[in-house]
Amino acid sequence: MSIAPGWYVDPVDQGVRRYWDGEGWIGAPIPVDATPPDGPPPAEPSAPASPPAPSRPSSGAPGPEPASPGTGPGTPPTGPGPVGGPTGGPYPYPGQAQPGQPHPGHGQPQPGYGPHGWTPGMWPGRPPEPRPHGLPLAGYGARLVARLIDFAIVFALNAVVNGWFVWRLVREFEPTFAEWWRRVQAREVTDDPLPQPGQQAEGLLIVILLIAAALWLAYEVPAMASGGQTLGKRLVGIRAVPLAADEPLGFGRALRRWNTLGLPTLLWPCFCLGFALQLLDALSPLFDHPMRQALHDKRAQTVVVQDRTRTAPKDRSEPPGDTP
Repeated sequence: MSIAPGWYVDPVDQGVRRYWDGEGWIGAPIPVDATPPDGPPPAEPSAPASPPAPSRPSSGAPGPEPASPGTGPGTPPTGPGPVGGPTGGPYPYPGQAQPGQPHPGHGQPQPGYGPHGWTPGMWPGRPPEPRPHGLPLAGYGARLVARLIDFAIVFALNAVVNGWFVWRLVREFEPTFAEWWRRVQAREVTDDPLPQPGQQAEGLLIVILLIAAALWLAYEVPAMASGGQTLGKRLVGIRAVPLAADEPLGFGRALRRWNTLGLPTLLWPCFCLGFALQLLDALSPLFDHPMRQALHDKRAQTVVVQDRTRTAPKDRSEPPGDTP
């Protein structure tokens, strides 16, 4: 997945933002509360040239022996690193600067280092979960509960608005159902076709599906555009945010997000093709790593996170992205 260039919260240091150019971090960091400039940061001034090495004395007298690495004053002690990391030096894990070197991101892009976490293989042990904009990802269980709440609300709206059309559709199919039930009770085996539904059945089915899709769109898209939350998401404590920045989705992005999940409703009569597409979309976060995006999230470039207003603040000493 390609991440759009922009300013993102550093997953290693949650107190600063860095600029991601599409391949790696560049430029100097800024405080996380500061307003980032438009576009990439200005180029950093080049480091001053190192002073020339002292010349050896011309006489035959031996000069002072150079200090061996790791023995001079101010040299960091070597030894085992943190628990779970490699040994042999004071900088055992990715993202930590070596002595005399800038922090990763100051200049050249670092492969495998992205704004939403580490690439597998770049972190000792299990890589941490990404935290888009410093927020933990929403679990699949919370997303499922929120979606079921939303479906219940949309179903109740359909019962009010679509009830009369559904009753008319049942009346059109009543002769077909009655004849089928008579044959089942009589255990009658025959090749005679069942009576066809009324002429208005097809038109009523189209009207019902159009109204159902319109009610779903009217319920979800405006709420997602303004705050990234439907009523179900608000009750569960999750919300959708763009990958580019922690800001409202906007109507266009919210509509693209809904289209992937909601428009297949119109394909339900086509051998349940619409239902199969919606089921695939609903299950897709289980197989997407590491961002847990559904197909409609990928279409709109969004991600579902826990709402910071419903989540208790965690200890800053906990490494960002770690999970219990």
